[in-house]
Amino acid sequence: MRLTLQIWRQKNADDTGGFSSYDVDASPDMSFLEMLDVLNETLTEAGEDPVAFEHDCREGICGSCCLMIDGRAHGPEPGTATCQLHMRKFEDGDTIRIEPWRSAAFPVLKDLVVDRVGLDRIVQAGGFISINTGSAPDANLIPVPRDKAELAMDAAACIGCGACVAQCPNGAAQLFAAAKVSHLALLPQGQPERDQRVLRMVEEMESAFGSCTNFAECEVACPKEISIEFIARMNRDYVSARLRRG
Repeated sequence: MRLTLQIWRQKNADDTGGFSSYDVDASPDMSFLEMLDVLNETLTEAGEDPVAFEHDCREGICGSCCLMIDGRAHGPEPGTATCQLHMRKFEDGDTIRIEPWRSAAFPVLKDLVVDRVGLDRIVQAGGFISINTGSAPDANLIPVPRDKAELAMDAAACIGCGACVAQCPNGAAQLFAAAKVSHLALLPQGQPERDQRVLRMVEEMESAFGSCTNFAECEVACPKEISIEFIARMNRDYVSARLRRG
């Protein structure tokens, strides 16, 4: 496959940045990141600066492979992180536009790398879970209804990539925050700090990100297909916590 890549290049956070065009030969069986590796090998051999992009596990787990591909977070394949997107989804001769996440909360550091520390701050605001020290209790001593356990696992599937923020027209982080709030709020272990957690996490989220107006773009872009129903659950928890706090 012969492809033309229009890639955002930016030297640092203070640089204006702009698109540069590159031609690359790729196999349909390559992942998208492997295709970028091939490009970077070519650039390095030519003495040029390779394209900076984030990656780690390349198994759809870590959430670091955050790219806007032709205007879509993680590209054209639903329920797929960039690292699991294969070049067979494109046609020979295609021009592909590759950008970093586009959100005020995610400033560009270099090329396709953005600072996503805002998501970490939301998690940090949630604090810790109370535990009793001593020997570990038997797992079966804390009964969890199956439907609650499965719903909690659905929320816990969030990999924190930030696609929901990048795809949202408002740059909102409600789906991310809702997943992190809900997977603990649904379990017995998360009850002691439940009110405090949702209040702190929502307040931190609102201080740095945009507001949700139910476009539902976040659900479509999420590589783990997390439902926006978790946003409604988080909102109910937040209102209840505010009322109880008085």
